[in-house]
Amino acid sequence: MNKPVLGIPQNTIEILRKYNFSFQKKFGQNFLIDTHVLDKIIRAADINKEDMVLEIGPGIGTMTQYLAEAAGKVVAVEIDKNLIPILSETLEGYGNVRIINEDVLKLDIRSLVENENKGKPVKVVANLPYYITTPIIMGLFEEHVPIESITVMVQKEVADRMQTGPGSKDYGALSLAVQYYASPYIVANVPPNCFMPRPKVGSAVIRLTCHKHPPVEVADERLMFHIIRASFNQRRKTLANGLKNSDKLDFSKELIMEAIERLGKGASVRGESLTLEEFAELSNYFTHV
Repeated sequence: MNKPVLGIPQNTIEILRKYNFSFQKKFGQNFLIDTHVLDKIIRAADINKEDMVLEIGPGIGTMTQYLAEAAGKVVAVEIDKNLIPILSETLEGYGNVRIINEDVLKLDIRSLVENENKGKPVKVVANLPYYITTPIIMGLFEEHVPIESITVMVQKEVADRMQTGPGSKDYGALSLAVQYYASPYIVANVPPNCFMPRPKVGSAVIRLTCHKHPPVEVADERLMFHIIRASFNQRRKTLANGLKNSDKLDFSKELIMEAIERLGKGASVRGESLTLEEFAELSNYFTHV
């Protein structure tokens, strides 16, 4: 095994120059250049030699080197074909890494994980492109990919939204979705100078420990998420108006008011004040009437 060296800025610069690599804005490329942050991510992900790790967006292989040291196997999905020759060099000494040159949003991740890890849950670790953070994480959850935990670098604002509860301005559909599938914990805040090029926003490492069973019982998961999205689509509107105006729901005003009353709420209640349990209750009421 080699020793990971790419967390050191001059080594990153050297390999980028060697391959005359240009950063692609469309892929949201910001490479980590801080060994302390990399160590923190590996510790937080709690990886051992029994684990298979799925990495999304390995870039030049900076974190991949650290993951390969810690894990039994690493499968890394990289969209940018220009990075494949670089990864071949930087990961040359690691026999437990497989690189897949694909768009993760078009890949059947569930089949990939089941084939590569014989159906056992994997750990996902990634420095995610910020513009597609939510679709990637929600895709992993909604496709029911067998996952033990997800430890990812995301925009600080997104990490705050994942962790927050009712009544906060950051609380929304993403908070509820993440908390339905996992328990979120912010591991560290990461300033822009830990990346190359520097992003314009602060970042955070968040660990999502997947629930073995969802914390609420819901008869129709899809319906509950339609209700949640409708409730937050127009935050200033009452819950009743949000549900009535949704093109995904087809409930009468009377039924909606009845369901809200059953929750013990008044007509002026807004979606942002409801807990996950209350959304589950609301959804179950509509399912059973």
